[in-house]
Amino acid sequence: MVGGRARSRPPLELARDPESWPEAVIDDPAAAVVQSVARALDAALTSQSRSLRQAAEGSGVNRQAIADLLAGRCWPDIATVARLENFLAVPLYPHRDGTCITHQNRPPRPREQQAPGATK
Repeated sequence: MVGGRARSRPPLELARDPESWPEAVIDDPAAAVVQSVARALDAALTSQSRSLRQAAEGSGVNRQAIADLLAGRCWPDIATVARLENFLAVPLYPHRDGTCITHQNRPPRPREQQAPGATK
C-alpha cells in the first residue's frame, strides 16, 4: 500500500488525542495534511453557508466521502481535494512556501437557494 502501514489506520487514529480532531496534535506528516485539509474544508463550508449535500452536488464528490474527510476517517485522494477546491473556489491543500492556488481568481460560487421544506 502506498504510504506504508500508517495508512492502514485513518488519520484520526494517528492523533495523540483522537477525541480532539481536527485540532489534535498529530506527529505523522501525512495525517497532519489531511487534518489541515479537513479544517480548511470545514471553514470554507461554514463561511459559504454550504451543507454537505450542496458540496457533494456541486463538486461531484460523494457526501459520505466529504463527511469522512471532515471527521478524519479517510485518506482523501487528490482528485477529491481538487474537486472540492474547484467547487468552493478556495485552496484546501496546505502550502508550505506561502503560495496558494487562486482558482483563476474566482470568488466563491453563490449559495443556491433551498426549496421551502428542503433539508440540508
